[in-house]
Amino acid sequence: MKTHVSIFLFLTFGLSCQLLAQNQWNKKQQAAQNVLKNMFEAISERDSVGFKNSCTADVTFYEYGQVWNLDTLINKTIRQNTAADFKRVNTFSFIQTTTDKNQAWLTYRLTSTITKGGKESIIEWLETAILKKEEKRWKVKHLHSTRINRN
Repeated sequence: MKTHVSIFLFLTFGLSCQLLAQNQWNKKQQAAQNVLKNMFEAISERDSVGFKNSCTADVTFYEYGQVWNLDTLINKTIRQNTAADFKRVNTFSFIQTTTDKNQAWLTYRLTSTITKGGKESIIEWLETAILKKEEKRWKVKHLHSTRINRN
């Protein structure tokens, strides 16, 4: 019986250390994650210049079964968004972030609370982004988005 308790405690401790370690991102990974956070913050602020600065010139977005370029996404998320009471708050839960010298791959859950026209909705996505280094800065090259919930 003592052996079973020891094994249980060892596994519990090992799993808790593993879970804690998954949230420890190095500086390069954090820098890539911050680019995504800043890009979505630019959408929240309706800042097309800041949005463009987060992306490569030839960025592609895979949204709702369609392929969008930079202009399409700016038009849909910034230009057509004219509600005076617009507010968007984004929350990220990074699942995996992998970097090498010039590329980064990120998988994360994005939850956005969006208020416009007096109505609040919460939308959740599972997304994968590929970032590329340009002039020593990470920029979004591809972003694939799958909406998983909207209320």
